Amino acid sequence: MKRLLILLALIATPALGVQPDEVLKDPLLETRARSLSKELRCLVCQNESIDDSNADLARALRLLVRERLVAGDTDSAVLAYVQDRYGDFVLLRPPVKGATAVLWFGPPLLLAGLLGGLYLASRRRRTEAPKPLSADEKARLDALDKDIS
Repeated sequence: MKRLLILLALIATPALGVQPDEVLKDPLLETRARSLSKELRCLVCQNESIDDSNADLARALRLLVRERLVAGDTDSAVLAYVQDRYGDFVLLRPPVKGATAVLWFGPPLLLAGLLGGLYLASRRRRTEAPKPLSADEKARLDALDKDIS
């Protein structure tokens, strides 16, 4: 039973990428570093923050963040430094600007367009009256009706 509880605890606990040798002695700086690490994307994993990733590049970025904090940089200065070095992609929440506008506004606009198109199509189907049969169509229908009976 004890082994099962340990196994469940290991499975339920998220694996954090921060190693014990990376942790700063100053708890305030460490808290700031962890907060900043959660805002930066691992460039290897791409869908994880550097705080969660075990990749070597994520470790290097975590160490870089801590170096900048120890050097006295503000949080925004650290993010700006990393962003200048690696581009907007390194931020988990990239800024809204011309190059990223499609990423921010494309999906909602596409969804709105699709919903609008579906609405117009359903509305058009409800309001269209069926066309009357032409003389040729009536003759063919009468001929088929006679063949069946």
